[in-house]
Amino acid sequence: MLRSFYAKAIAVRRVSQDNQGKKTAGTDGVKSLSKKERLELVYSLVPLTGKSNPVRRVWIPKPGKAHRAGRGFLAYSTEQADEKRPLGIPTMEDRARQCLAKLALEPEWEARFEPNSYGFRPGRSCHDAMETIFHHLRSKTAYILDADIAKCFDRINHQYLLNKLNTFPAMRKQVKTWLKAGVLDGKKLFPSNDGTPQGGVISPLLANVALHGLENHLKNWITSKKLYYINGKPLTRSQKSQSFGIIRYADDFVVIHKDCEIIREAKEETQKWLKQVGLEIKPEKTRLCHSLNTHEGEKPGFNFLGFNVRQYPTGRHHANKTSKGEIKPYTLHIKPSKEAIDRHYRRLAEIVHKHKAAPQKALIAKLNPVIRGWSNYYRYSVCSKIFQKIDHLLWYKLKVWADRRHPNKSWKFKKPVLPNLLC
Repeated sequence: MLRSFYAKAIAVRRVSQDNQGKKTAGTDGVKSLSKKERLELVYSLVPLTGKSNPVRRVWIPKPGKAHRAGRGFLAYSTEQADEKRPLGIPTMEDRARQCLAKLALEPEWEARFEPNSYGFRPGRSCHDAMETIFHHLRSKTAYILDADIAKCFDRINHQYLLNKLNTFPAMRKQVKTWLKAGVLDGKKLFPSNDGTPQGGVISPLLANVALHGLENHLKNWITSKKLYYINGKPLTRSQKSQSFGIIRYADDFVVIHKDCEIIREAKEETQKWLKQVGLEIKPEKTRLCHSLNTHEGEKPGFNFLGFNVRQYPTGRHHANKTSKGEIKPYTLHIKPSKEAIDRHYRRLAEIVHKHKAAPQKALIAKLNPVIRGWSNYYRYSVCSKIFQKIDHLLWYKLKVWADRRHPNKSWKFKKPVLPNLLC
C-alpha cells in the first residue's frame, strides 16, 4: 500500500482537493497546488522518511462557546468566547504522507476496533451512535453517565500510543517523528511531549487507537460483578453484557445501566483506565442523570452529538407494550437539543441580516444549503414541531426583509410565497 502509485495519488487528492482544510497553509506556506504540482508530489512522495516539519498552530473558536448578542431566538449576531481550540496544521507534503500511512494502518485497526466506537471511522456516523442509544432505551428506563474526556488530542501519552500501535519499525519511527515534530505558534517553536496534533490527517485514527479497549474493559468489568434480578435470580454473562451499554464518539461517550451504583462504579473504572493513557474525564461536562425522572437535581435526559435524548411519561390510554408484553408508560424522544436549535436559528438570522440589500436570488442561495444540511442531519429525529417552529421564526425574518426591500408591495405579506422559494 505504501509503495502503490494509486494510493499516493489518492492521498494527494484527498489533502489537496477533497479535504475541507485544504486551503489552510502549514509552516511551508503552501495552501493550494496546481495540477502539475499535484502530479509532481505524487511522483516525489516518499512514504516513510523518518522526518517531519513542525506543525503550524491555528486557534479556532471552540464549538458551543459563542455568546449571543440578543435574547433567545431574537439574537442574530455572535460574540466568540475566550476559550479556543488549538489546531496543528502540517505541511502539504506531511499531510499527503500521513494520509498514505493512514491508508495502510486503517484496515488493520478497523478490523480490531470495538463495535460501539463511531467517531472518525469510515462507514459510521453520528446517526449510527444515536441508533444504538435508541435500542438501549426504547424498552427500559436507565441511568446515564454522559461524560467527556478533557483535551483528548492534547494529552495522549506518546509511549503508550506507540506501544499500542505495535507496527513495524519504520512506521513506528515515522509516527513518533510526527508526534514529536513540535508546534510553531507565531514565531516561537514549542516541543510536543504528549498528545497528537488536532488537525493532522492521521490524528483521528491515532486517537481512536489510544482509546481502543475502553468498551471491552468496562464490559469485562461488568460481567465479573455479581448482579441479581429483583427476585434474587443471578444474571448470566450475556444478560450482564446486554444490560450494560457504552457508546463512544471520539472523546464523548455515554454509559447506560438501570442501576445507579453501577454507573458510579463505571465512572471510577473509566477514570482508572484513562489514567494509563494520560487522560481524564472533564468534570464540567460530566453528568449522571436518569432517562425519565429527575435524579439529584439533574433534569431527565441528556444531550449527545447535538441530539437531546429523553423519555416522557404517557397516559394510561397511550402506554405501549414491550416485546415481553409489559406495560411501558413512557415514550422515548430523540430530537435536536436546545443549543443546536438556537445555534441554527442564529445562523439563519445572521444570514438574513447580512443580506439586507442583496437580491432575493442571492439570499435564497445562501439560506438553502444551511437549511438543507441542518434538516438532513436531524431528519431521523422526532422534531416535526421544531421544524415548524424554526420555519415560523424564519418566515418572520424574511417578512421583515421583504418589507424593507419592497415597502409598497402587497404580495410580500402572503405567507405561502416565501417558504415555496426555499426548496
